Amino acid sequence: MTRSAHLPRPATAAESHLLLVEDDEVIRNTVRMLLERYGFTVSTAADGLTGLEMFRETDPDLLLLDVMLPDLDGIGLCRRVRELSLAPILMMSARGDALDVVSGLEAGADDYVVKPCESAVLVARIRSLLRRVSFSPPGAGAAPQADSAVLAFGDLTVDTRGMEVRRAGQVVALTPTELRMLLEFAGSPGVVLERRTLLSRVWDHAWHGDTRVVDLHVQRLRAKIGGDRIETVRGFGYKLRR
Repeated sequence: MTRSAHLPRPATAAESHLLLVEDDEVIRNTVRMLLERYGFTVSTAADGLTGLEMFRETDPDLLLLDVMLPDLDGIGLCRRVRELSLAPILMMSARGDALDVVSGLEAGADDYVVKPCESAVLVARIRSLLRRVSFSPPGAGAAPQADSAVLAFGDLTVDTRGMEVRRAGQVVALTPTELRMLLEFAGSPGVVLERRTLLSRVWDHAWHGDTRVVDLHVQRLRAKIGGDRIETVRGFGYKLRR
């Protein structure tokens, strides 16, 4: 395994290595050149199996996966990557069908875009995901203060300085997006957070897509920290039980 026990390393655009897996040669080359102009280093693959092999060899900072890929589709590739790493994953769907979106997020993707996508939007989403990796809550750089940074909710503890989550004493491996979401809940226990509020705070930019991305990430969080820890408040949003 490469990073299953830890968060991916922080990286700036100038030093970030992206892996783009896209079977359409024109799109693949266009996106690669676009991202290189913005300072990213980009490796590419034309099918899912080659993409998986390159991922294992290069350990990229972020992956961009097309949904429709030969040999191993983007959903299957996303699942395989999640078995090995917490690196951010951005899915790309040509249609934006509900099934594609939900399947990608359930497989472990952090975000998705619908092709064709404006250059500025794609780059903004990539930068947002990379910022999530290096996120530190306010006061994280201050001197330690005896357990003041460790929040407890039943058998769940959240260390906001060490960026570590434990359940019943065992470390819980969360993706950067899942951790950001849990930190939002932990910062306001018992307070209902609307889906749009979570989109704005966690996804780090003006998100204009639907709120399924929030619902799917809440489902993933529940599976890791306990199904009853995050409560649904119908018609409003979610809250973390004290």
